[in-house]
Amino acid sequence: MTGILADPDFRRLWGGLTVSKLGTSVAGVVTPLLAVRVLDAGALTVSLLTAAAWLPWLLIGLPAGAWVDRMAKRPVLLACDAASALLVASVPVTAWLGHLTVAHLLVVALLTGVASVFFEVAHTGYVPAMFAAGDLVRANALTHGSDSAAQIAGPALGGALAAFAGAVTGLVVDAASFAVSFLGLALIRRPERPVAHRPRRHLAHEIRAGVSWLLRDPYLRNLMAHGAVANLALTGYTALTVVFLIRDVGVGTGTVGLLVSASGLGGVAAAGAAPLLIRRFGAARAMVACKAATGVAALLIPFAGPGLGLIPFVAGTVLVGGFVVAGNVIAGSFRQAYVPAELLGRVLTAMQFVNLGTIPVGAVLGGMLATAYGNRTAVAVMTVTYALTGLIVICGPFRARRELPEPVSARQ
Repeated sequence: MTGILADPDFRRLWGGLTVSKLGTSVAGVVTPLLAVRVLDAGALTVSLLTAAAWLPWLLIGLPAGAWVDRMAKRPVLLACDAASALLVASVPVTAWLGHLTVAHLLVVALLTGVASVFFEVAHTGYVPAMFAAGDLVRANALTHGSDSAAQIAGPALGGALAAFAGAVTGLVVDAASFAVSFLGLALIRRPERPVAHRPRRHLAHEIRAGVSWLLRDPYLRNLMAHGAVANLALTGYTALTVVFLIRDVGVGTGTVGLLVSASGLGGVAAAGAAPLLIRRFGAARAMVACKAATGVAALLIPFAGPGLGLIPFVAGTVLVGGFVVAGNVIAGSFRQAYVPAELLGRVLTAMQFVNLGTIPVGAVLGGMLATAYGNRTAVAVMTVTYALTGLIVICGPFRARRELPEPVSARQ
């Protein structure tokens, strides 16, 4: 990792993203706590907050990819950080004035979700536009590793803030973290490689080109199908985690943050291990094994109980976090190197339109199941579904390969 870490521009990008992820992890705990403890929200309402944050992938994901492909990526990243900081800051201000409502939380979740769509698309294209192809696995491993570290520190910090200073304080931290990410991006001096010139066509035509390229590729189709079903099931139970722990397991506010942070423990180790897994087993085999094992590990989570009964929850959460991160490092680096640069944004958003578009569906479905049958039953149904998703990659086109396929040329 020392080569990529010696690059000052990567350190600025990585440092800003890490702080931003820390703030987002804090918000991931304090927002449902704020809804449950302060606004007396139920499981369905908490699930709707998760759904609102991911709904923009369904609403604007495809045109966002085509639009971002046309332009430099850093200005998009800066605008998204600035908008997110202002939106999140509006929540504590409104709360201190005594006017905070669930509707306000839902609107902020939706609009920051819009900013997240553009940021994710631009960031995916920005990394290969700034760094050599040989550095992508290392850059992504470090990014995912710091994301996992943020998932350890963020929820624990969020739980502590909620317990001692009020949940709304955690959103002040989140808003400040977006400002730090903005500063890190603003300090980068190296110009990104320019977007390849191509005839400007109607946006709908460019979207179709990305979708068509994706649908003709069996490898990306398989990853997209797995991601769609896996994200639906994963979100179906994670959207209920805070409510499940508080109301079914009987966990206190501060402890909730510590338990949720367990997912980052496995992720930190897995991010560093991903390059080693690739060298030992081959990239394709390592990716398939990680994606299949993730769902199996989640089967431990519904068995959570008081006291020592929390061990299955912690073990399942740690393993899920580890396998998810290792699989995503390999799959994400594969996409960045495999897809032609001029199509990357459009192909990515076509995949994410399906992959992440199922997240709001999973959140609402989890909330409905919890309302009808109870939180524990809903978590059990969703984790069993998650375990079954491994069959999609096991039976897919990667099954006979040791290594992932080489990059291909544009096929418009």
